[in-house]
Amino acid sequence: MTVSYPNQYRNYCVFDIKERKSFGEIKASLENPKSEDEVLEDLYTLNLMLDEGAGENHGVKEKVVSLYPLLSKYNDTASPNIQTFLAGIYRKTKIPDAFGPLCSMLIRNSINPPKNTHFDPNEEIGGAILDYLA
Repeated sequence: MTVSYPNQYRNYCVFDIKERKSFGEIKASLENPKSEDEVLEDLYTLNLMLDEGAGENHGVKEKVVSLYPLLSKYNDTASPNIQTFLAGIYRKTKIPDAFGPLCSMLIRNSINPPKNTHFDPNEEIGGAILDYLA
C-alpha cells in the first residue's frame, strides 16, 4: 500500500491499496500502527465501508462505532490528513462522544493553523460539527 499525499495539484490523498483489510485487521492495525500511512489506509478503508452503503444492512456502522475507543486516540493528532478522515467517519456515524473532540480539533486548528497543507481540514471538521447540530 502506498499513500500519495495532497500536493499543489490535488487536495486529497490517493491510495494504492492492493487488497482491502478486513474489519479485524483494521482494528489490530489501529491498535499498533507502524506509520501515519497505515493509519490513513485504515481510516480510508473505514470511510469506504461506510460509503458503500453496507452500514445499515450489514452492521458496518455499528462495527465502526465500536471502534471509537481506538479512533479516539487519534483525536489530538496534528495531522490534517488524519483529522479529515476522522471527521468524515464521525460525520457518517455521529458517535456522540466524538462531538467534543471535533470542536477541539477546530479550535486547535483555528489557533494554530496546519502548515504546508494543500487543503483545509477545518472544512470537513466544520461540516461534521454542522451535521451533528442538524
